[in-house]
Amino acid sequence: MTHSTVAHGEIHRVAVVGSGYMGGGIAQVLALSGATVVLADVDGERAAAALNRLIEQADRFESSGLFDAGSGEVLRQRLTAANSVEDAVASADYVTEAVFETREIKREALTRISAAAPEQAIIATNTSAIPIGELAEAVERPERFLGVHWMNPAPFIPGVELIAATQTSAHTIETVEAFIRAAGKVTARVADSPGFVANRLQFALYREAVKVVEEGLATPAEIDLVVSSTFGFRLALFGPFAIGDMAGLDVYAAAYATLAASLGDRLDAPASLTRLVDEGHLGLKSGKGFLDIDEADVPQLLSYREKAYHALSSLRRQLGPPPGL
Repeated sequence: MTHSTVAHGEIHRVAVVGSGYMGGGIAQVLALSGATVVLADVDGERAAAALNRLIEQADRFESSGLFDAGSGEVLRQRLTAANSVEDAVASADYVTEAVFETREIKREALTRISAAAPEQAIIATNTSAIPIGELAEAVERPERFLGVHWMNPAPFIPGVELIAATQTSAHTIETVEAFIRAAGKVTARVADSPGFVANRLQFALYREAVKVVEEGLATPAEIDLVVSSTFGFRLALFGPFAIGDMAGLDVYAAAYATLAASLGDRLDAPASLTRLVDEGHLGLKSGKGFLDIDEADVPQLLSYREKAYHALSSLRRQLGPPPGL
């Protein structure tokens, strides 16, 4: 992971409330990208312990090539621990809450944060599934509040979801988007709905995987092997709409018909997919699908796909199987 000394627009001083695995990773990313970061937790002792853990971890990551040289020293200079939530947020430009994923604990933390932070400070929650509009009720001046959903482990997963509540100002989301992108992350603005996009999709897949086990079709280990070496392999490089358009939406519609005949209407073809197929929009083979990919880009896209799959296959062979799995 790289680090920089460049400031990020209006955000220079950051407080991270909740110094566990998720909050600690966020703190590392933001400190290494140029911000001054203060950690807070239930008390100063826990925050100080987290600070030591994060610096020691950065030293290990640095020696194993996962962080750039000098990362540990950067964290020693830019990352500190506070004795309380109030002390941590008192001069912050941006506060991210990353406490335990329950409504009560998050609302309590956000109430304390918004009461103690400067009026102009932007406040974010790292909730995985709780609607942002609901949590905004605990925040004074909720126009400065939004969801910023990082993925675990934060230093290495590139994607971050940005979720505005109805009260969130355009300035707030634009400022945070620029800040998170400057930290090297890939941002996507998604609507405020339980689970947002990443977890809604992830948990839908998990539910279906558990049902496959319950039906005796495969073991958990076999399912993991199938997913990681087939469509999950492709998902490392492309999203579901790009994969579908490349495969052919008529192929997808036919597969849904077979699935629905055996498994019921929960696996019916989506209406918008059926409509596109009926209109002759089949993906790359017809020039348009869910995505509108220019015909001139198709040869380069397919060439990229083959090179990318080859490179990913080579990486998997180099890394070998995950220990214990």
